[in-house]
Amino acid sequence: MRPSFSEHSSLTANFDAIRISLASPERIRSWSYGEVTKPETINYRTFKPERDGLFCAKIFG
Repeated sequence: MRPSFSEHSSLTANFDAIRISLASPERIRSWSYGEVTKPETINYRTFKPERDGLFCAKIFG
């Protein structure tokens, strides 16, 4: 059974600041695993993702 939110509410992290910035195009490319080359999503007969499509596990994990 998962603990409820109230059980975790006593956990806090102490920090002074947080910094958020935009990633450079080079950094975004370094995170990528592949390229979507087909507009298909799933095979409607097998209900499995199409290879190189929008739901491809090879590309998106």
